Formats: sequence, structure tokens, C-alpha cells
Amino acid sequence: MEGSADTEEPPLQPLALSRFHISEEFGFLLPNPLTELPAPYSPWMDIAHELPQLITSHQLRSRVHQMPQLSPQQLRGREELHLAHLVLSFITMGYVWQEGEEGTVQVLPRNLAVPFWEVSQALGLPPILSHADFVLANWRRKDPNGNLDTIITLPGGESLRGFILVTLLVEKAAVPGIKAIPQALGATLQGDEESLHRALEELAGAIEAMREALRRMHDYVDPEVFYSVIRIFLSGWKDNPAMAHGLIYEGVSPEALAFSGGSAAQSTVLHAFDELLGICHHQDCAAFLRRMREYMPPAHRAFVEQIRGAVSPRRLVLSSGDARLRAAFNRCVSALAELRSYHITIVTKYIAVAASKAKARRAELSGAGPAAGKAPSALEDKGTGGSHIFSFLKSIRDTTREGMIRA
Repeated sequence: MEGSADTEEPPLQPLALSRFHISEEFGFLLPNPLTELPAPYSPWMDIAHELPQLITSHQLRSRVHQMPQLSPQQLRGREELHLAHLVLSFITMGYVWQEGEEGTVQVLPRNLAVPFWEVSQALGLPPILSHADFVLANWRRKDPNGNLDTIITLPGGESLRGFILVTLLVEKAAVPGIKAIPQALGATLQGDEESLHRALEELAGAIEAMREALRRMHDYVDPEVFYSVIRIFLSGWKDNPAMAHGLIYEGVSPEALAFSGGSAAQSTVLHAFDELLGICHHQDCAAFLRRMREYMPPAHRAFVEQIRGAVSPRRLVLSSGDARLRAAFNRCVSALAELRSYHITIVTKYIAVAASKAKARRAELSGAGPAAGKAPSALEDKGTGGSHIFSFLKSIRDTTREGMIRA
């Protein structure tokens, strides 16, 4: 189970990535995820494979009501649990948002809520769709040529597929940087400036490759489809005016529970890089980021905390006075700030500009009946995780820049 990662490390032993469920080849991505659950769980898989059609035809809720209540007890191993969590989280998002933000439900039915809760408890993940499901566990090889596809999907067609797979490519591009973290920490402990320089150069290259991968979003994702169709299914029931009272998980708790929706802030990658480079964000942003760590697999969260508790490479860079080492460190910080700037560019196109177009459309169609051209509006100025999106993104970009070491 993910929560069992042993996070105690002898002082001079390099951080072993495998102990934190991190792959040398795939980083935080789940290596070669399963695509089918055992036969007893076919009622879940059957619904999951039909989700886009069931949602758009407004039939998902009735199908869920007919679904047998299955126990997760027969699931074996982390891979089966991850696929079950992926399937149940997608079904949950479809169930809640099938009728848009004005037709939400207050109760998740017992036959969905109880197994989803139990699988979530087993993995140490929250019972909602998170980055760990949407991207890390939701990919498969489509053919021997290495072309990728998603396992489970939602309304949004090729744009949704593109959004998931481009985000996956950003995660994959980070892998050399993730592998450089133990090297950088080991070099810092041993005072090995040459090894630290090599690790920092690897890290900087990886962050720059992540930004290049993110550029592909423009090629594969239509802003109007993302904003008007896809985004609502990533939205949660915490800090969301459309579900101000949260969601009751029937058979789990009589009280409504509130969980944040999927967010790039739930990706472990930038948390790990921030901790390694000693980037300190302002209190409100730091608090939101720490809350987003609760949506990571526990072993990944433990990895970030391990870096946080280690001796910072920044200290060796400062004490060495070596201009070449300082330049390599600053290249990492600059690349991280540039990646965050580019993320703001993407968010501007896919949320701010798309929201203003949707608002104009609503005004044009206001006389055409209540459902005409109805794009979601509850989160116009917020991320799906519930943050005030532009103030948050600009703040963390600016505090990243402040991490530069001046000569």
C-alpha cells in the first residue's frame, strides 16, 4: 500500500526513488497501468467505458442507480486499486456534473460512495478525481509504435484526450529532473560541487523540456471545448459556489464532505523541485499548496517531505562562492519561473479568454431559453482546485524568481 513507504533514510544514503513508488523510467506516472479490472468488477468497467455517451444522453445517473454495490475486497495490489480509483472517480464526476453546475446532486449513492471511499482509504487518496487519477494512472500504449491513449474518458472528445496526454508528457519530461534530486542531495551532503553541478544541469534541462511539452497544449486542446465542456468535470465540492454545501457520501458519513477538484498543483513534480531549490512561497499560497499535497499518493507526498527535511543544495552553492555552480542553480530557478509564466499564458487562453467569450455568448443567448449555450460560470475566476487562479499563479511565479542567488 502507498501509505507504507518507509521514509527513514540513513544520513549519507541516496534517496532511493523506488521506496517512494517513483519509477526510474516514468517518474511519478504509474508504470504501465492496468486497463481492465477482474471480472467481478465488470459493472464498474462497463459504465466507465461508456461515460461520454451516458453523460451527454443524461443516462449516467440512472445507470449508477442500477449498479450493484460491489466490495473492493477482491482487488489485489496497488495497480488494481489505482484502476478502481480511476474508474470510480470518473464515474463520480460524471454523476455529480451530468446536468451541469445548476443540476448538481447533494448525495452520492451508497453503491458508488461506499466502494469509492474504501478504495480511497486503501490508497490514501481522497474520494474525488485528482491528478493522480486523471493523468498519472490514466494512460496506455495504443500500439507497438509507442502512441499513447487514455484508459477512461469524459465528454470533450479529442480535446480531453489531448489535455490528459499533453499533461502526461509534461510529467514524463520531468523524469531526468526527478532522478537528479537524489544526486543533488547526495552531492550536497558530501560537499561534492562537481556532482551537484551535474545534477543541477540535469534538473534545469528537465524543467526546460517540461515547458516545451506544455506548448503542445495549443495543438491538441480547443479552448472553447476545454472551458465549456471539460472543465466542469474536474471541479470539486470545496470552495465551489456551485456546490457550496459539499457532497454527502451515502453510507460513509451523514455529514457532507468537501474535496477540491483536480489541479496542476496536485502534481508532485513542482513541489519536489521547489523544496530542492529552497523556494519559499507566500503564506496563503504555501497553505494551498500544502493542502494539495493531501491529494497526492502518500508515498509521493513522503518524498517531498524527505526533500524538505534534507540539507538544501542552495546552502552549498552559497558557501562555495563558485560562479559556475551558482549559474547552474540560477538556471534551474529561472527555468522554473519561466515554466510558471508559461502556465499563466496557458491559463489565460483556456480560462480567462474562454470565460469572457462564454460570458458574451450567454448575453447573446439570454433570450433563447434557460439552457441555451450554457457554459459553466461558477469557477470563472478560480481554478478547479478552488484557488483564485491568477493571483495564485502570479504569486508563486514571482516567489520562484526571488529564489535566484545574486552575485
